[in-house]
Amino acid sequence: MFEILTQVALPISLILIMAGVGMGLTPADFGRVIAQPKAFMIGAVCQMVLLPLIAIGIIELTGLTGPLAIGLFILALCPGGTTSNLYTLLARGDVGLSVSLTAVIGFITPFTIPILGAWAIHQYGNADQTFELPLAKTWITLMVVTVIPVIVGMLIRRFASNFAVKMEPWVSRFSVAVLALVIISICINLGPQLIDFVVASGPATLLLNLITMGLGYLLGNALLHHEDQARTICLEVGLQNGTLALMVVTGILASPEMAVAPSVYSLLMFATATLFTLWVRNRPLTSA
Repeated sequence: MFEILTQVALPISLILIMAGVGMGLTPADFGRVIAQPKAFMIGAVCQMVLLPLIAIGIIELTGLTGPLAIGLFILALCPGGTTSNLYTLLARGDVGLSVSLTAVIGFITPFTIPILGAWAIHQYGNADQTFELPLAKTWITLMVVTVIPVIVGMLIRRFASNFAVKMEPWVSRFSVAVLALVIISICINLGPQLIDFVVASGPATLLLNLITMGLGYLLGNALLHHEDQARTICLEVGLQNGTLALMVVTGILASPEMAVAPSVYSLLMFATATLFTLWVRNRPLTSA
């Protein structure tokens, strides 16, 4: 069951998720990156630089080691996903900026995850556990399950826009269902070790989520002076693509232990994102 979910269902789910991202894209979204480069650059730097550095600090602060630390760091390398796009819409943020960040950073991470993930394995790995993240295989896998589906989704949006609009919500529901099954399977696979791992990684995942959301919101407001864009950066930086992280740690590295932090994070982020959305939804979208 675990192998079928991680080796077959999870990659298929991720392909559909990224195709869903592509179906929500138009050329105007990429044009917005050029037209409003400041907001995009702030969001991208927060996600590509600030997020991994915060993860390293949290690992040191909480004393995480081995697979738990590696799993948390790989999670921090992942882009946002359809969840951040959805919550941006609900929070009355800048949906175009959200989708642009998700898509463009999604094109970059197949190059950064293999390199920085290999560093994390060397940095945090235990001597009695051997994990290898083959660069070429990981890059090809990530291109196949992330970049190519986005391109296909954009083509579907271009030539069959009505179909794309109808399929988007179903893709999101399917991906959430598969993610839930994978997390349940990981829990069963870990058995008696599960509680110890969750207790060890829970505080770190919650800190990663809360700190990145908080800093994203504060930096967005301080540097952009646009409330809707600050909300977007908060959600893009604070809600990572847990499905992608799970695919890397279970599908490529075959480590249920590494999957604990992404699994716990995937559950916590729905709660924190919902609370944030309820908090900001009725506040005015003021801008300086």
